[in-house]
Amino acid sequence: MNIQERYEKNLGTFTLEEVEKIRRKKICIIGCGGLGGYCANALARFGVGKITLVDGDVFKESNLNRQLFSNYQLIDSKTNKAEAVAENLREINSEINIVAIPEMINEQNGEKILKDHDLVIDCLDNVPSRMLLSKLCTKENLVMVHGAISKWYGQVANIFPNDNLIKKIYSEKTLNGERSEIDFSVPSFIPQIISSVQVSEALKYLSGKKEILEGELLLVDLLYNEFNIIKL
Repeated sequence: MNIQERYEKNLGTFTLEEVEKIRRKKICIIGCGGLGGYCANALARFGVGKITLVDGDVFKESNLNRQLFSNYQLIDSKTNKAEAVAENLREINSEINIVAIPEMINEQNGEKILKDHDLVIDCLDNVPSRMLLSKLCTKENLVMVHGAISKWYGQVANIFPNDNLIKKIYSEKTLNGERSEIDFSVPSFIPQIISSVQVSEALKYLSGKKEILEGELLLVDLLYNEFNIIKL
């Protein structure tokens, strides 16, 4: 494989030094559904050195409307999402290290899963799991790129260790588990937009660019085509 040709379209947006730096980085994606599939696809094509995929679920028919790697064959075979995405990514970029962990992250396995990564991407679908992930990331001193979607709307934020930003984003009612994004409508277009922003933030952070969200929440409203950043 001609490495320079393989990644030449990254250049100009990123310097050669930045591209090489990212090729040595390790990212852990938690959740391999709507957001997670698109994040994994984009990061593999860019050339991140290692991508760890974490999800204990299997594909269901309702996933077909928005989850990039879902198909009827995988639904019938009850194939694990993380393993299915990993297999596809190896066909996209055979030179990077793809690891599938077919488990849900929890208090018991969390630190082991996150250890030795450079960044975590939150592609979960409920608030309690996000709170746990943020806590685990703080323990491992890792930045977590948060993304969430519902209907026409989405949001992205970079959660730094000990900044408690995830608690500022969600209300007390949400934190108590009374509301879960998994119950919401999620049309096909919204995960593509929000995951792209998550990947952009991840690559900017890993390459050392300063123009990242910090102490801020990006709110996206595709119904009215509004993008707003609020300080928290």
